[in-house]
Amino acid sequence: MKNGNLFATLRDAFPADLKAIAVETDNGLNYSWQDIDRATAMLANLLESLNLPSGARIAVQVEKSVEAMLLYLATLRAGYVFLPLNTAYQSAEIDYFIGNAEPAVVVCSSKNFGWVSKIAFNAGTQNVFTLDDDRTGSLVQRAAHCSDQHTVAVRQADDLAAILYTSGTTGRSKGAMLTHGNMLSNALVLKDYWGWRTREQGGDVLIHALPIFHVHGLFVALHGALINGSKMIWCAKFDPKFVVSKMPEATIFMGVPTLYVRLLSEPGLDKHVVRNMRLFVAGSAPLLIETFNQWQQTTGHTILERYGMSETTMLTSNPYDLSQGERRGGTVGFALPGVQVRVQGDDGKALGTNEIGGIEVKGPNVFKAYWRMPEKSAEEFTEDGFFKTGDIGKIDQSGYITIVGRSKDLIISGGYNVYPAEIEGYINELPGVAESALVGVPHPDFGEVGVAVVIAKPNALLKADTIVAALKSTLANFKIPKQCFVLPELPRNTMGKVQKNLLREQYKSLFT
Repeated sequence: MKNGNLFATLRDAFPADLKAIAVETDNGLNYSWQDIDRATAMLANLLESLNLPSGARIAVQVEKSVEAMLLYLATLRAGYVFLPLNTAYQSAEIDYFIGNAEPAVVVCSSKNFGWVSKIAFNAGTQNVFTLDDDRTGSLVQRAAHCSDQHTVAVRQADDLAAILYTSGTTGRSKGAMLTHGNMLSNALVLKDYWGWRTREQGGDVLIHALPIFHVHGLFVALHGALINGSKMIWCAKFDPKFVVSKMPEATIFMGVPTLYVRLLSEPGLDKHVVRNMRLFVAGSAPLLIETFNQWQQTTGHTILERYGMSETTMLTSNPYDLSQGERRGGTVGFALPGVQVRVQGDDGKALGTNEIGGIEVKGPNVFKAYWRMPEKSAEEFTEDGFFKTGDIGKIDQSGYITIVGRSKDLIISGGYNVYPAEIEGYINELPGVAESALVGVPHPDFGEVGVAVVIAKPNALLKADTIVAALKSTLANFKIPKQCFVLPELPRNTMGKVQKNLLREQYKSLFT
């Protein structure tokens, strides 16, 4: 019987020539496929030597490095559960995650060892290792003494492979439990849907410029390259000049919208430098239509937007193959093959074309449940097995899906529904506006009202009252923000998403 361990399938996809380069780093190092095979074997043997219980969690908060990627693969290889943690998390957050997940192993940067190890040991974790982005740390020192031969642990498709904590914009973060089968099904679908080229077709080369504590960089980008046996150009930190310099050697780039904005400011970006590129993918946050259009004009390429989340990996995508339809800016494309997506009203009934409601999804990519939250897990699934994403959107007559906002971002003002993404779209089209965010805050008369925070383009002079006046000539009165602020920047998390929870907190007392 075939081994359901995701690593077994990734390993089977390695090219026949194991001495070929698998990863080329931004500081001039090369790792062969054989290096990946041997290093993951040594790390897997180290983990197994610790006599960990079945299903043990390996919590990892380290800077991006090839060794951090190898640790992830070794965790899969040994049959344990990988728990990536955002490098921005501080002590109170780490205390919660370690207390909640009870990992058997914690791996952190040397500079954080003092406080992380204290939290881990207090929570009962037996093993704490260090790993730094310069190939040093107690983890690699210990693994160096282990055998480079290892038999991949046998796992079923339904066995747990990873726990990803959601960003927790409201309440405590929830640990989404993803199985080997969830991630493998998604990797195989995207390999086909995005037209990954085999070595016989010339092969693909991925510029990997994303963090690896998140679905986009850890699963979508990494699994995509590995399951196709494709070389990666590895960027420990995003450097637009370096990325542009490497584009002639590459064919695929995946990024969050802020990376595309920064690349567009790079003088070397033009149609010639991207001549060998075939695919640019954007996700993790909404891509402004202005960025979408500017990228098209500058490079001649149309960015492919897709939609996913920690609980589902990828669930929709604009088409790669243009015979299946155009790539439409402002939409996240169609439901992926094998994935069902629907829009439901508050009453749980299916909505028609272009009607706005809650997005629900079902498919082999959808997570098992939330870690140790049976009631929350039951709450988030419908009776017929669809997961309620918490996103609000609509599906047009051609099947294109558009995200309008998060359900928790919905503003109910005087009994009317106000969708922030709609208002932001109008504000972003105004002259001199770079970006905007609309949040709901308490109001004694209307229950809730919108407050707009607007960022100006360089050298543009924006006035809050002018913005509000422009909206009044365009939108219904209940949609008009009651206050508008022009600020130098918006608060963001490491994936570039605007942290609206912080804005809501900042302005919650404006009218009360």
